[in-house]
Amino acid sequence: MLARRMGRPGLVGLAARTAVVAGTAGAVNNHMQRRNEARYEQEAQAQAYEQQQQQAAMQAAAAQAAAAQQYAAPQAAPAAPAGGDVVGQLERLAALQQQGILTPEEFAAEKAKILNG
Repeated sequence: MLARRMGRPGLVGLAARTAVVAGTAGAVNNHMQRRNEARYEQEAQAQAYEQQQQQAAMQAAAAQAAAAQQYAAPQAAPAAPAGGDVVGQLERLAALQQQGILTPEEFAAEKAKILNG
């Protein structure tokens, strides 16, 4: 019978223990890397989703603002002051008369219409 040595392991035992420790460490390291990569990928997807939602919200707000402005613009346009409008119309009539487009009678009739409202 072979006598078994007590104490420190032999060369084969030491190599086997080293292989087991190294293999376990490698497996743990690979698992940690995959888990971290999955976490980073999930965070990147969440950020991309948030950015898409923000862009969609901004586009919707811009569309609403444009629609509101489009519909409000005709209603919100203040009426021109009557005095400025009358003066402008009279100046145009005078220019038409000077160009010979309107006769003095037509000018007088249009002027009376403008002044009488």
